[in-house]
Amino acid sequence: MSVYFLYCRPGFEKDLAAEIQHKAAEKEIYGYCRVKDNAGFIEFDATEHEPGLLFKVLKLDDVIFARQWFRQVAELGDLDEGDRITPIIQALENEIFTDISIDYPDTNDGKALAKFAKKFTLPLSKALEKRGLLKKNTKRRLHLFMQSSDCIYLGFSVFSNASRHHLGIHRLKSPKDAPSRSTLKLEEAFHHFIPKEEWDTRLGSGLHGVDLGASPGGWTYQLVQRSMFVAAIDNGPMDTRLMETGQVRHYQEDGFVFRPRRGNNYWLICDMVEKPTRVAKLMAQWLADGDCKEAMFNLKLPMKQRFNSVLECFDVIENELAELDIRYSLKAKHLYHDREEITVHLYCTKRYDGL
Repeated sequence: MSVYFLYCRPGFEKDLAAEIQHKAAEKEIYGYCRVKDNAGFIEFDATEHEPGLLFKVLKLDDVIFARQWFRQVAELGDLDEGDRITPIIQALENEIFTDISIDYPDTNDGKALAKFAKKFTLPLSKALEKRGLLKKNTKRRLHLFMQSSDCIYLGFSVFSNASRHHLGIHRLKSPKDAPSRSTLKLEEAFHHFIPKEEWDTRLGSGLHGVDLGASPGGWTYQLVQRSMFVAAIDNGPMDTRLMETGQVRHYQEDGFVFRPRRGNNYWLICDMVEKPTRVAKLMAQWLADGDCKEAMFNLKLPMKQRFNSVLECFDVIENELAELDIRYSLKAKHLYHDREEITVHLYCTKRYDGL
């Protein structure tokens, strides 16, 4: 058995458990989850014929509700406040890592450990370096996951298959002139789904986009900041400063009825509060009809059976696109700035009709 820790937003533990068991089973890895409501993490006990196999057959980016993960190598309890470092070094034996991450749940109790974690990082790093357990180019990160200052789980993640952000959280600063804080959802989505080296072409100036359910303009703001031109679709009012840029045209129409008047639209973005399967179908129809090349949208999930709802939405999209001569990418993530929704990226990578 291998034990994996997976972090999530508090309140989504059961959804993450359902997802990891489903996706691991597809790779013929079976197990069970230990789940505690609002803990901000789960433990997945997996039966593997090779330790750490889950990291080789499944990508963290493909686990929608997981922010970060690591494989446990030791559990330490009742640590002496005067010397926590010695038992940690002894537990690691000959394990070698490139750097360390001292983690805690994204809960009020967990955040209370943040100050201790910050102070503990330097002396632990020095001790590990002295013992030869911290070296460059090992491609592994040591995780110390704390539920309290005297109870620590040790484990590792692989750089190529883990979040580069502490706790898997990409924190962003809300722009002062943005119409709403929802702008951070789209900004984080661009960082997560679009490779930085492709921003100049896929998020470059001069592109055209449509924002369905745009009012007051939090998502439109992100496109305008990147010097794009936006058709903002909403019966509600748009932010005055956005309209003054000259890059936005406001159409007071139903987002489920509107279609672009011109054929050069690249982006479709959507943060409408609607039934998730209805939004999913609409996004697929836009892509199918060639009315956009990339779509970034939120699916507002029900309080229960969220993972099943995601699977249902993905089935809707795949059924809409199944008979068409296009190649596409469909990915989703429960981002840090999301709440009761997930962000989905639908990308037409090739049309066989040459478009």
